[in-house]
Amino acid sequence: MIDSHCHLTDPRLQQQLPSVLARAAANGVDRVVTIGTDLEDDAACIKLCRDYPNVRCVIGVHPNYCAGVSIEQLDELRGLQADASVVALGEMGLDYFHNNAPREHQKKIFERELSIAAEFDRPVVIHSREAIDDTLAVIKDFPAIRAVFHCFTGTPAEAEKIVSAGYLVGFTGAVTYKKNDALRTACSLVPLARLLVETDGPYMSPEPMRSQKINEPALVVHVARVVATVKGAPYPEIDRITAANTKRFYNWP
Repeated sequence: MIDSHCHLTDPRLQQQLPSVLARAAANGVDRVVTIGTDLEDDAACIKLCRDYPNVRCVIGVHPNYCAGVSIEQLDELRGLQADASVVALGEMGLDYFHNNAPREHQKKIFERELSIAAEFDRPVVIHSREAIDDTLAVIKDFPAIRAVFHCFTGTPAEAEKIVSAGYLVGFTGAVTYKKNDALRTACSLVPLARLLVETDGPYMSPEPMRSQKINEPALVVHVARVVATVKGAPYPEIDRITAANTKRFYNWP
């Protein structure tokens, strides 16, 4: 099992990192992808990976952290590409729920990050909240880009739009929540070859572990079990397929 998206540099996880990764291994989670949110965090992700051979990182500027970032500053991402731990750019995209940055600035940052990803032939991790149509419109101008829409919490119709556009969809603990029948319906519509599982830790703890306020990679197995139920497939098959999808997407043999 692979946790395809979490934030190990968040202090809630980093301060207990050896234990976090030991619990993951004990649950059969043997690889983890940690995600940067801004340029400082990107550097921290790379540094962390040097100590843990089973961890890779994705670097970029999250739309909720882009307000104080200039287009020119994004050139720093080019230099960081040389590190062997970097497997993708992101998370990047548009967030109209929090609106921490003006939408036009979010779009410009997103477009520049996509252009850098295209330049280096990198896949991208997309954050899109209440902005699926606009996100798809932006990324459409970069037809060679491979992308995963992480932490999908949208509608079944939106899931179908993403799949029809050729992208992958990542599901978190949200798909396990009792009142999220619509999200499970969305999950049922995503082909297994386009599906990833993730924690987005330390956020989004899954059922039956929602009382554990700090989510962590070990708990991705609960997401996979619900996906198995939705898909009518054995858990080991979901483990095998989602791990293979993650390795292929991130080019992580």
